[in-house]
Amino acid sequence: MPEPLFNLATKILFHHRTGTARLVQAQAFLYFSSSSTASTSTPSIRDLNSKLNRLVSLDIDQARDFFRTQFLSSDSRFRPNLYTFSILLKGLCRTNRIDEAFKLLSLIKSSRLKPNHVIYNTLIHALCQNGSLGRARSLMESMWAPPSDVTFNILISAYCAEGQLVKALVMLEKCFDLGLVPDAISVTKIVGLMCRENRAMEAVEVLEKFEAKGGVVDCVAYNTLIKGFCEAEKPNVARKVLKEMERKGILPNVHSFNILISGFCDVGKVDDAIELYLEMRTDGVEPNFDTFDILIRGFCLSRRVNKGLEILDLMEEFKEDYRHRISPYNSIIYGLYKEGKNEEAVEFLKRMEINFPRAIDKTLRIIALCSDGKIEEAKLVFNQMVLEGGIPNALVYTALIQAMCQKNNVKEALKLINEMVQKGLFPVVSTFNALICAFCKEGELVSASRLLDEMAVRDCVPNLASYAPLVQGLCELEEVERAFSYVLKMMEREKLLFIR
Repeated sequence: MPEPLFNLATKILFHHRTGTARLVQAQAFLYFSSSSTASTSTPSIRDLNSKLNRLVSLDIDQARDFFRTQFLSSDSRFRPNLYTFSILLKGLCRTNRIDEAFKLLSLIKSSRLKPNHVIYNTLIHALCQNGSLGRARSLMESMWAPPSDVTFNILISAYCAEGQLVKALVMLEKCFDLGLVPDAISVTKIVGLMCRENRAMEAVEVLEKFEAKGGVVDCVAYNTLIKGFCEAEKPNVARKVLKEMERKGILPNVHSFNILISGFCDVGKVDDAIELYLEMRTDGVEPNFDTFDILIRGFCLSRRVNKGLEILDLMEEFKEDYRHRISPYNSIIYGLYKEGKNEEAVEFLKRMEINFPRAIDKTLRIIALCSDGKIEEAKLVFNQMVLEGGIPNALVYTALIQAMCQKNNVKEALKLINEMVQKGLFPVVSTFNALICAFCKEGELVSASRLLDEMAVRDCVPNLASYAPLVQGLCELEEVERAFSYVLKMMEREKLLFIR
């Protein structure tokens, strides 16, 4: 058989994986295979299975026809064995022909063969992939023999993917009851889902039981648990998990430390975060870009920009490539902005210009255009920046929002504030004040009042300039009582309320 010729055909068609190309390749394979069979001895079932396996990867219809011709026709010399059936079943499931796969299962049973775990697991996996979890579980329960650990892994993963924690836990218990142990990947998925539902303490029990049954918990599972406690704002508990992990001989990796450092930063405990950074260096774990990025952002959010700048210098010394990633630099700008140091922020932009010339050029142009009242031109530059994949910083958003408010373009200004917040950049009081003032000028006092309430939720303390336009607007409408209630709030905020 001219095997090199078939290989050549395969190479030619390899880069043209259309349906037609695959069909031609399958037909070529059949042609060369039949030529070989004609010139040599009668093939064995092993040969036929090998050909079927090759065809399944090329064209399922050709594979199905080959199966019928070679195994089911009246003049067939061989009956299919379980391996034969499993090859075709795999192809049918992979091409989403579930009904045909079940017909094949019926044929297996009528052939007086007992479907093995491979057959059932292939079908169960296909059903799960199609979202038919109930049918998959029914099939598991109808198996002639107890399911394997692979069966449980498939179902646990599927239930977790659908967010069905209770059913995933039921599968886990069934698995344990049969004396089987699922793999660490499946258990980690359960732990992750439990943590997302704020059940991290129960997730600890799941891991402990998994270990007691002989399972091996890996670093990924512990990282998932650490993340769960951090997201629940319990970084101290997460740190204990890290210590327990080390005690058991499982070495934390850079991701373990990054998750925990981020957890401490999120609750404002940046000193604990830097302590962890020093600990990881002592343990010989090298930081990556995310480590520095998290720390810089943490210090800037805690209004400690100078410390953030120290970490930035450390990052630049550590790896030259990190100088070309803009996120930590934007954090510094945001930190300076939060501290009201806008002039220093603009100076810092000039330092960034060497590494980010296009981004900084656009940033400075937007600020200048907004300052000159050229809003439409500024918006064009902003849109161009976003289209090019640039990340607008707090100064860009603030300049646009304040300029729009001055032009009474309140809707667009509000849209930008929402966008800013979604990106984790919370406006300072002066930005909110500009929008409150614009709402009051438009007579939209309800919107101004809502924005004032939102400031408190965002930990942005309103000042006299926040209340003044709203009080004035209410007085003009002769709503004196409401105006006075805001005066009282204003006095309370400024700690000027005296009991007489």
